[in-house]
Amino acid sequence: MNAVTLDPEGWAAVGEALLPEAIKLRRAIHAEPELGLDLPKTTAKVKAALAGLPLEIREGPSTSGVVAILRGPANGRTVLLRGDMDALPLTEDTGLSFTSQHEGAMHACGHDTHVAMLAGAARALCERRDRLPGSVMFMFQPGEEGWHGARFMLEDGLLDPIPDAAFALHISPNMPRGVIASRGGPLLASSDKIRIKIKGKGGHASMPQDALDPIPVACEIVMALQAMATRRIAVSDPAVITIARIEAGTTDNIIPEFARLWGTMRTLSERTREIGLEGIRRVATNIALAHGAEADVTIDRGFPVTVNDGRVVDLAQSVAIRLFGEEGWIRMTHPLMGAEDFSYVLQRTTGAMAFLGGAPEGGDFRTCCALHSNRMVIEESVMARGIAMHCAMAEAMLGSELEL
Repeated sequence: MNAVTLDPEGWAAVGEALLPEAIKLRRAIHAEPELGLDLPKTTAKVKAALAGLPLEIREGPSTSGVVAILRGPANGRTVLLRGDMDALPLTEDTGLSFTSQHEGAMHACGHDTHVAMLAGAARALCERRDRLPGSVMFMFQPGEEGWHGARFMLEDGLLDPIPDAAFALHISPNMPRGVIASRGGPLLASSDKIRIKIKGKGGHASMPQDALDPIPVACEIVMALQAMATRRIAVSDPAVITIARIEAGTTDNIIPEFARLWGTMRTLSERTREIGLEGIRRVATNIALAHGAEADVTIDRGFPVTVNDGRVVDLAQSVAIRLFGEEGWIRMTHPLMGAEDFSYVLQRTTGAMAFLGGAPEGGDFRTCCALHSNRMVIEESVMARGIAMHCAMAEAMLGSELEL
């Protein structure tokens, strides 16, 4: 099963030719950010960008996500390219001419660029449909920012039958401009939300012996969770537990009845994930009991670990170097503790995610505003490389370069 391969300079030139169109789409999406699973304005922009192309469009009942399928003349493999579409609940402070028009919503994670690059790749591959030895799925996905959009699209059957391989790009202002970076194995962590409610007995602050103060119990739980993470979980397969919010009381002279903790746990394997979650329940419950209080522990299970197939990462390295030279690829030495719901797709098929460095012109990637900052900006010109990388990876995954 051999693809007719366009030379690397060809794909790079295609990306550059489509860059102005990608910038226009990216800016339109950036100006009208939407949150969650239902993104009507963004979905409409995607459909408009794909209009007139020889694509089969699929939509489901659970989200406003779109899967566009390009069927080549040969009945070979099916591969998936993915771009997420949703924004974050932030008020933008970048000063861009196309800044968000909606207070409390901003594309601070680069999903606007992901959509624009994927739409560009769809157009480029449609123009070369007769060369494809199989089919390409373009997955435009809402609800990545904690809403489990990929899981819903899978449950709706939009990816059935499951593709043979999958690839996604995520832009990053904190990586060198234009570089593709990835690694085999765990790339990003699982993410679970922790909610702990400690129930004591309220009373007067001057007479704590007649009350059961939940605040010192809550403080003890916070510290004990850090000890549990470092003493019960191996550093070679780590967990990060952060309690990011504590709430209790109404004033200075009343002992409250309740204290509440909110936090998150990140891990790089399902084994450590289960050990950590069980440990959180055990520590919180038993510390509360030791003080005569009660602890109600609620775990909101989030995204799984994002695990890259080493074969697809090796292929991405080969493709990136052919496209952009040796300096166009970085093999990451360690995973990041952020989370991604592309992990749901990678649980079902062979694939990988890679990062595209987008440090702004004149900025230092080591110090510029990071993803999820309301001042985050990226260098738009790197989207040309993203389009080229999507196209070349689709071609390589469809062909014999990837042994499945």
